[in-house]
Amino acid sequence: RQKASGMNTEAERLVAAGHARTMPMTRTQNHPCRHAPVTRTGPGCQSLPSWTGPPIWDNVRGRETPAEGKAMAKVQPKLAGVDPVWSRIREEAAQAVADEPLLGGLIHGCVLHHGTLEMALAYRMAQKLASGEMSEQLLREIADEAYAADPSLGVAARADIMAVFDRDPACHRFIQPLLFFKGFQAVQAYRVGHWLWQQGRHDFAYFVQMRVSEVFGVDIHPAARIGKGIMIDHAHSIVVGETAVVGDNVSMLHSVTLGGTGKETEDRHPKIGDGVLIGAGAKVLGNIRIGHCSRIAAGSVVLEEVPPCKTVAGVPARIVGEAGCEQPSMLMDHLLPGAGTVAQDQR
Repeated sequence: RQKASGMNTEAERLVAAGHARTMPMTRTQNHPCRHAPVTRTGPGCQSLPSWTGPPIWDNVRGRETPAEGKAMAKVQPKLAGVDPVWSRIREEAAQAVADEPLLGGLIHGCVLHHGTLEMALAYRMAQKLASGEMSEQLLREIADEAYAADPSLGVAARADIMAVFDRDPACHRFIQPLLFFKGFQAVQAYRVGHWLWQQGRHDFAYFVQMRVSEVFGVDIHPAARIGKGIMIDHAHSIVVGETAVVGDNVSMLHSVTLGGTGKETEDRHPKIGDGVLIGAGAKVLGNIRIGHCSRIAAGSVVLEEVPPCKTVAGVPARIVGEAGCEQPSMLMDHLLPGAGTVAQDQR
């Protein structure tokens, strides 16, 4: 701002010349932050009367004051949204830069340069999936469009971060899935591809599926339906077919297949209930239902439906006991009933 003295001198010069349309702004005694009434001088100009109505809201000071001159529009305060997941990721990012300055460029580019988790996810996805066939800029625009159009994508991403943090003993910070865990990154890219599929943009969705398979080793058809709170540990050689359905809070390990049994073209893939735990190398084949909160042992081949809250194992898989807890996918207990006793006896 110009100094008050400079402004007065310039205004007085204009008034003396007969060309000024405003008097110099001076401070009042009652309120030092407001200005005196504005008057007009010069040929054809008339003075404007002072405001005599009720007080208006002073949106700068936050209190009512007698208004002078034109009435100011009432400004409604804006409340900032609370996002504890994103806030924690940013705090961890700042600490990571301090601990490892050589990663400063990566962490600033992936986290600290962005205002929301959705923006960071779009940037990370574009960075990982870009190739000579599709630029990073175009992929980021697509991801930004998806997150803006469907807020549920951001909600699911936050649930996935919490799932990985809670269930993976190798995850100690919220920032790790975003930066380093390909299972989380693959699922978020699938979600964008699924959004494209729902918009009828099938070819672009297939392109995203192809790049996710090439980069992460995770092959999820964009038409498959996957819930939130998903944790795929190690995420190598994961296959999820076109008509597969995966519920909320499901955990699976590497080399899991949710596939078909032949060349059927209709509904031909498994339906996984909420809270299911699928062990490493398990294969679930055909249009069968896996009940809520059940467990599939590592290496099993499941060809028949599994009731809720049961444990199945073997080739082909058979029911070997109860699930052992209310939420197997969260407890991540892969031991079969009686396995602890057998191990003790062998000692």
